[in-house]
Amino acid sequence: MHAVFLDFATVSYGDDLDPQPLYDALPGLVIYPHSTDREIDARLADAEVVLTNKARITRERIAASPKLRLVGLTATGTNNVDLDAARERNVAVVNIRDYCTSSVVQHVYALLLALTHRVLEFDAAVKRGEWAVPEPAIAAGLPIRELAGRTLGIVGYGVLGSAVARAGEAFGMTVLVANRPGGAAQPGRVDLADLLATSDVVSLHCPLTPATRHLIGAGELARTKRDAVLINTARGGLVDAQALADALRAGRLGGAGIDVLETEPPIGGNPLLAPDVPNLIVTPHVAWGAREARQRGLAQLAANVTDVLRGGSRGRVA
Repeated sequence: MHAVFLDFATVSYGDDLDPQPLYDALPGLVIYPHSTDREIDARLADAEVVLTNKARITRERIAASPKLRLVGLTATGTNNVDLDAARERNVAVVNIRDYCTSSVVQHVYALLLALTHRVLEFDAAVKRGEWAVPEPAIAAGLPIRELAGRTLGIVGYGVLGSAVARAGEAFGMTVLVANRPGGAAQPGRVDLADLLATSDVVSLHCPLTPATRHLIGAGELARTKRDAVLINTARGGLVDAQALADALRAGRLGGAGIDVLETEPPIGGNPLLAPDVPNLIVTPHVAWGAREARQRGLAQLAANVTDVLRGGSRGRVA
């Protein structure tokens, strides 16, 4: 069976992962670190199984690949594959799930603690030599906040959201959970507007759907506490980037930690990348990227591929 991995270097950084589970599942697998658009077309032509992280498997590419039986994704998101076209051509598509929970939880709190403890500002101040002046002169303009006793609002209470909530409780935070956007109210949960008005920290963990696109916009940001912190490690399209940049500049929000943007990479720019936006940390969609998480992802993908090729449905989304 001819199988290719189109962009292994987007998953394994400096060859830090062991691909053996994939070779065990697909003997003869050819692994490419990267593939250009032209190379993707050529490598799909005779492939029966295609593994990828970010390569776009479009309707046209599926139609031009008559031998293709299976597309395996080293990610949870499936927006780079035309699932309708895959179903029409009876091409199975599998993704991986819940492999990076610990990594994402750590990243959420890395962003949150960096913002509440002003880690970047203190580091810069020390390197400017400001520790040489009386210590209060540094600390006075950079107040530190404790998490204990504060309210954490979770939007999206699946595996990731609930794990972030448990970590928040360990810090002594009170947790609120939002009703599903566009869904019916559930016992023990609150509407998003109430959650935003009450929470000191809001962490987003819901999928991007028509109901959640720009879920956090100018109106929602106007409801938040002025010292609240917004964390988004889910999908960039959940947040109106211009509205968030405006709110931070106007001091209507205490800070934001953002790991995802609406267009990635942001080749055409993004309002959140402007150098004058204060109290903002942006990271390049790496919350999932702990080595242990990525290795688990490969193992899960290998198990999914093996099962589906044997007629099963493990991890199958199309």
